[in-house]
Amino acid sequence: MSSHNALLKHVSIAAEDTSLVAKFDIDGNIPGQGAYVVGLVAATPDHSHQRRMGIEFMNGEAVSFYCFSHDGTEENFDLKGVEHSGNTITGYFPISTIMGLAKGHLMTAFSDCDGRGYQANVPVEEAL
Repeated sequence: MSSHNALLKHVSIAAEDTSLVAKFDIDGNIPGQGAYVVGLVAATPDHSHQRRMGIEFMNGEAVSFYCFSHDGTEENFDLKGVEHSGNTITGYFPISTIMGLAKGHLMTAFSDCDGRGYQANVPVEEAL
């Protein structure tokens, strides 16, 4: 896959009822072949607490929707919380994935392609 395909161009999050709605707009389409992951990294300002939330695709279809915490816990969520078409991916994470992160937290987005870091530290527009 070329580095010119599926680049994150805009990422936003918003609180909606009991969900953290993460919207990933990509330049191009979700790759139809191989593995592709988009996600968020949330951390306290000193990075002592971190969470990595992601949506994994295999051959263009969502196969995993998850959250890893710095303490080693992992949660897997129902794929019904993922919507995607063309160049937009939306994940409805439980709001609990960011509970405990105080104001002033750090939030960035990332993408991985076929197991390789693709993009990191992508800015996230927040409406929490």
